[in-house]
Amino acid sequence: MTRRARPRWGRRLAWLLLIVLLWLLVLASMRFFAARGPVQRVSATPAQIAHGRYLADAADCAACHTAPGGAPFAGGLPLASPFGTIYATNITPDPEHGIGRYTAEDFYRALAEGEARDGHQLYPAMPYASYRQIARADSDAIYAYLMQQPPVARPNSDNDLAFPFNIRPGIHAWNLLFANRQAPATSQGASSAWQRGRYLSEALGHCGECHSPRGWLGQVDVARPLAGNDKLGRFASPDITPQGLASRGWDSAQLRAYLRTGVADHAVASDEMLRVVTLSTSRLNEADLAAMTTYLLGDHPPAPLAPPSPAATPAALEPGRRHYLNLCAGCHGGDGQGVPHVAPAMRGNSGLRDRDPHNLVVAILDGLPAHRFVGLQRMQDMPGFSAELDDADIAVLASWLRQRYGGQAAVEEAAVARLRQDNDGQR
Repeated sequence: MTRRARPRWGRRLAWLLLIVLLWLLVLASMRFFAARGPVQRVSATPAQIAHGRYLADAADCAACHTAPGGAPFAGGLPLASPFGTIYATNITPDPEHGIGRYTAEDFYRALAEGEARDGHQLYPAMPYASYRQIARADSDAIYAYLMQQPPVARPNSDNDLAFPFNIRPGIHAWNLLFANRQAPATSQGASSAWQRGRYLSEALGHCGECHSPRGWLGQVDVARPLAGNDKLGRFASPDITPQGLASRGWDSAQLRAYLRTGVADHAVASDEMLRVVTLSTSRLNEADLAAMTTYLLGDHPPAPLAPPSPAATPAALEPGRRHYLNLCAGCHGGDGQGVPHVAPAMRGNSGLRDRDPHNLVVAILDGLPAHRFVGLQRMQDMPGFSAELDDADIAVLASWLRQRYGGQAAVEEAAVARLRQDNDGQR
């Protein structure tokens, strides 16, 4: 009986494999014909296009989907993650590589559900977990605007992800676990400005995607929204909760100026945040900027802490003071007062008042490029000192800066070594 059963089970297994193969072929065919759907033609009035452009700016579309030196919205920008590099896709109306065959429904499904027109799942680097909150009318307006842009026949770049994160079907499980988990509001409020600011910050602007800590599977930690994240890119995204902002001296006027121009009295935007300001928040009207600051700080903002008075130099940090005078004072001033259009002030500097020294250490190691802000503000480039200073030197310089101007704890040499090693590994 056993010998007769084996062929029967063998035939059943063969039929099962054949059915699975046929089903995969059907799915592949469905995707192929879906991908080859009709090219869409979208009519829109100038007013509708202007409204869609405003919403696309608020949603930060250009900052992610435009590579440096590339055509607007043509994709190719590398997005670093702990799992590898993901490249932003082409969202011009090109029918082969972009969204030229997408309907408004297809586009909304991509925004709100992370599903491409042919059915494949997008990676969560596309912030669909935040865009799930987007109003359908706003999605349609953005779609209408994008479909009026020049089509660019730029092929999408292949992602560089490690196994098993390069297996797209696994994202469905990720979605079941995490995509519908909405973080609570980070501030207290009920005003119409607060409500509008929450929509701009959490849905369109998706601030939490960068500024919230993430779990080991890349999910946003909804228990600590906007509390800062140092796992995406070279620079960390700081804590922008009301308490975190107030502890570094931010008030409504300073925050609004920063979002409008990239410059405040005690901070300048750098790296990815400078792109956000340039391509997104600087283009918002004053009412919406005020609404965002209202949400980030709350209807009743906490009082900003005054900057600490410059502290005397402890004997152990005297080498840090000497490094500052030799390498930094020429641009930042002998006592940290800064020089307009050259270098920001150290006194009261928001970055020096941050509990996390990550960005300060990275700036000393790597340097910073020249900054072109909205309007006429400029900052010259800052050289990196990784070749001139060893880990101990950078630790003592960073510690002196933080203690003298920020009232913060010293920096461990091991923290410098780790960030130096991370940078070497990325080259």
